[in-house]
Amino acid sequence: MKKTILLITAIFAFALFGNAQQKDISVRETPKEVLDVLVQYINILRTSKNLDECADKFLEIAGGGLVNPAGTALRSSVKPYSLKKDFQNRGTIKVPIEIARVAKTKTGQAGYGASAIAGDWYKIYVKKVDGGGRPAPVHIVVPKNHPTVKTPKVTQIGSF
Repeated sequence: MKKTILLITAIFAFALFGNAQQKDISVRETPKEVLDVLVQYINILRTSKNLDECADKFLEIAGGGLVNPAGTALRSSVKPYSLKKDFQNRGTIKVPIEIARVAKTKTGQAGYGASAIAGDWYKIYVKKVDGGGRPAPVHIVVPKNHPTVKTPKVTQIGSF
């Protein structure tokens, strides 16, 4: 009985406080530069001839934990896993791009060393073609007070 009450309390607390900072916003409220980076990422996926070309192009807009601490290369796990998954499943992305939902979150930081960025996070759910599955989130951070990173960066991928 005590375990059941504890479990119910934990679930209630998570539901109430777990996403307290996250807020759904309309696509119109999403900054243009964030949407531009999303379109750029999807265009990189769609137009790259192979995964190597895709990785080279993606580095320009990748940030946080997707890049090494210096921000000069993708982390070793990005290309063979999350980027590869999105690249292989790029045909499931609805064209023209349709956004199902945007969640804005204020958070701490993503990444390590000089590439660590903090700011407003936008979790943008991109619709897929019919039969392609649920909308896939792409996380984009607008950096605040970073000495070198001044433009929005994609910080989480791999859901296409």
